[in-house]
Amino acid sequence: MTTHRTSKRRLAVGSAVVVAALLTTAGCGGGDDKKKGDGPGFNAAQNKIANPSDKKGGTLKFIGTQDADSWDPQRGYYGFVWDYARFYTRQLITHKSAPGEQSQELVPDMATSRAKISDGGKRYEFTLRPDLTWQDGKPITSKDVKYGIERIWAQDVLSGGPIYLKEVLDPKGEYKGPYKDKDPNKLGLKAIETPNDTTIIFKLPKPNGDFEQMLAMPAASPARADKDTGSRYGQKPFSSGPYQWVSYTANKSMELTRNPNWKQSSDPVRKALPDKVTLTLIRNSDEMDKRLIKGDYDVDLNATGIGQAGRVEALRKHRGNLDNPLTGFIRYAVFPQDVEPFNNIECRKAVIYGADKKSLQTARGGPQAGGDIATNMLPPIVKGSDPKYDPFGAVANGGAPDVAKAKDALKKCGKPDGFKTTIAVRNNKPVEVATAESLQASLKKINIQVEIEQYDGSQTSGIIGNPEYVKKHNFGIIIMGWGPDFPTGQGFSQPLVHSKYILDNGNNNYSMLNDPKIDQLFEKAQAELDENKAASIYTEMNKLVSEHAVYLPFVFEKNIIWRSSRLTNVYTSDAYNGRYDYQALGVVK
Repeated sequence: MTTHRTSKRRLAVGSAVVVAALLTTAGCGGGDDKKKGDGPGFNAAQNKIANPSDKKGGTLKFIGTQDADSWDPQRGYYGFVWDYARFYTRQLITHKSAPGEQSQELVPDMATSRAKISDGGKRYEFTLRPDLTWQDGKPITSKDVKYGIERIWAQDVLSGGPIYLKEVLDPKGEYKGPYKDKDPNKLGLKAIETPNDTTIIFKLPKPNGDFEQMLAMPAASPARADKDTGSRYGQKPFSSGPYQWVSYTANKSMELTRNPNWKQSSDPVRKALPDKVTLTLIRNSDEMDKRLIKGDYDVDLNATGIGQAGRVEALRKHRGNLDNPLTGFIRYAVFPQDVEPFNNIECRKAVIYGADKKSLQTARGGPQAGGDIATNMLPPIVKGSDPKYDPFGAVANGGAPDVAKAKDALKKCGKPDGFKTTIAVRNNKPVEVATAESLQASLKKINIQVEIEQYDGSQTSGIIGNPEYVKKHNFGIIIMGWGPDFPTGQGFSQPLVHSKYILDNGNNNYSMLNDPKIDQLFEKAQAELDENKAASIYTEMNKLVSEHAVYLPFVFEKNIIWRSSRLTNVYTSDAYNGRYDYQALGVVK
């Protein structure tokens, strides 16, 4: 999962150093700090609940600078959309409403329990709860759940969202989607059975231990065929959750109010505390930070962290309103193996050893606003991750480059005098440009001459996602970031390192990694229904990835995010990449 930020075009490396220094002097112990600001304390909502309350009422006010890719549950792929969608969508199962790591637990939502699994992990059966209703009071049935999932198959109309369920249930692509379905009820997908209105059965061609993780995504939300407006559905989805849409103007505003037909007795997950939820969208991120700090709004929808200017004021005067969670993202450089000289592993190792990891961390905003120096390509929130696994000594000597090893690697790759290459970086990501400049400076010291080419960040899939374009433009180093769709090796790593994700366009396996051993480990892990055993396989897979030396991870990302003093029931959720669990929030009226 990629992130989506809006900000000014350029970030000076020098200013990043100033901010990092400020963070250090402002105190970075990570504990509660109630001396400054009127909030409950620094990191008061980090893996615990700040201002717990069951009091209902008031208006919860979001502000953001980035609208959704789509508010249609089957199409949305932005992380904040999945979090926000819990206001108006439900799934058979979902993530637990609890802080930190506890949120990774899957719990029943519309279903009475987790799946009854049989047939060697290929049959999943659920029973729906009583009293499930749409916003017009009609019952939510198993057929509505099936129809909602079937919408994923209509990629010609509803493109952009995750397609895990499509790949797992219909790997041969035999079903053509509900809009082309000749079944009179538009329920022709054979892999899902609905023998009655409260039973739904999934039949997988082969086991996949993460199948319930996929069912917890908004893409598995129910939809009513008579309310489906196709490509326009994201303008006003029909609610199965505690809130319903009142109004929405793209890139400007949204208002949700209570769904009068939602029953608390049918929903063990959501408390639905506010009477109303509003969203205001503006373009200027600095102005957004000012309005948050002033108290006009409660929380940043996008949760990409307070910008430099706001961060300075917030850390000095309002530390009690700040949290500093891990986001689950890794920021990294990747080396396409079909671009010379990166077809030689020793040339790749030269860059890894020659990079100044401390400088890269500083360029991203320092230990708090940027994150911890990353040691490998599996983030700490993913089962099987081991941050202590540091094959290239990233944290040794405080993150300083290992010049001796870098020069030795240059000799081994036949480039003792260095070489030239190009870094590709998105022009709408100022912090990534700063990172590229940091890497350029450290590599110059070992005679690797780097040019930086900024490309249109809105055209990623057709530029760095096009291997021919990458090779033609000599992009030997690509700077990017990635977060998990769900917290397993499949949910994070598979698009980055599995050979089947090497595509002519829209490619995410930028390194062109094609290792049958890695592919086989994915197959083995997916067939494993014991999550701990699967995690150990992903640990092994990650080590194989490291051995190829195709990635230079920069940081396990952290953000400094704002919570207003009005908020109740505030906590960061690992399941939602360190954002607050939006549906749990309440406000003091």
